[in-house]
Amino acid sequence: MPEVICLGELLIDFCSSDADVSLGEASAFTKSPGGAPANVAVAVRRLGRSAGFIGAVGDDPFGEFLAGVLASEGVETTDLARLSGMRTPLAFVARRSDGTCDFSFYHDAGLVGLKADDIDETYLAGASALHFGSISRIDPAARAATDKARRIAAKAGLIVSYDPNYRQRLWDDENEARRRIREGFERTTVTKISQDEWAFILGTEDFSGGARQLLDAGVRLVVRSEGADGASFATAAAAGHVNGFSVDSVEFTGAGDAFDASLLVDLLSFGTDGAGPNELDESQLRRIIRRANAVGALTTRFAGAIPALPTRDQVDAFLADDEQRR
Repeated sequence: MPEVICLGELLIDFCSSDADVSLGEASAFTKSPGGAPANVAVAVRRLGRSAGFIGAVGDDPFGEFLAGVLASEGVETTDLARLSGMRTPLAFVARRSDGTCDFSFYHDAGLVGLKADDIDETYLAGASALHFGSISRIDPAARAATDKARRIAAKAGLIVSYDPNYRQRLWDDENEARRRIREGFERTTVTKISQDEWAFILGTEDFSGGARQLLDAGVRLVVRSEGADGASFATAAAAGHVNGFSVDSVEFTGAGDAFDASLLVDLLSFGTDGAGPNELDESQLRRIIRRANAVGALTTRFAGAIPALPTRDQVDAFLADDEQRR
């Protein structure tokens, strides 16, 4: 039984070979497996914990490729559905040197393709953590599946991790997007929100004010990732900021997902001692966030999301070198 189950989209990223050009102007693209929850699942495995994935792909060569990638990484795919007659979703990504990206998506039946009947309560309740994003909250069927999964996870006492991943082009209406994304915080244990999405979702640039909204709603650990500047965190008892790391970055796709995976892996480690995220002190939280910053930074050194994700040994060596340089 996997310790971490990730639910959501699994797709092919076609990343532009040229930086700072539009999708239409890109001269070539590199194929890479991706999808935020799938990235988290692989990152969890590389960081030393077991992972499973709940999602769907088309019954086509791309779907076969993606299923093979997850299996080769040791991610359990028992609950990965193959949709007959449907094409596997594709995302074309134009990357910019400032870390932002422009996305265009191609799909038949939404990016997730899940239904509530696809959620196996016994399978999910046997895990230690559930991770999902907001892409699975767009289509009604996938949203129902996601809501069922997080109800089961909350009832079973799992850590429930939510990363609102706002992609404007995927939503018909901005206000609907904000409402559906905010609904996702219900029954959530820990959330990581990027600085780019913070104000859109919470209506304020202020970290303390936005974090207070989420803590009052029942979230136990709130984290805002801030790129090269690091990350800010808050629980009901502690708050702070941890600086990031300077690396030679090539591409930023997947860095936030790697950050999420590191958070989960470390929170599970503390959980074995009976401590929930809201029970950790400031020094413990700083160590967790520092490591997540390192994992995210290391991911930016190479192109592609899944191919760039670091292993636990690589992260340990990077942090040891950083300590020696201080």
